[in-house]
Amino acid sequence: MSHDKTLKLVTNLDRGAIETRLADVRNVAQSNNLPDLASMFAGIEGMPRAQIETRVRNAIKWLADKPQHKNLAAQLELIEINLPNLK
Repeated sequence: MSHDKTLKLVTNLDRGAIETRLADVRNVAQSNNLPDLASMFAGIEGMPRAQIETRVRNAIKWLADKPQHKNLAAQLELIEINLPNLK
């Protein structure tokens, strides 16, 4: 049995879960010395949906040429799928 880390596709994240995951991305970015990425998610809590969408998409683009951070990109792609759930 393979133990590759795969991202379970979750499509029912609510605002709280999305904000928590974005905070996790921010913390991982900080600990990996990626201040540009971390700053994209500073103050994300309570932010309007359109602003969060823009920041998530910009972060995915920023990570596109950084394969060493593909786990962060995968987390952001999962969050992007859930953005319509932001109310």
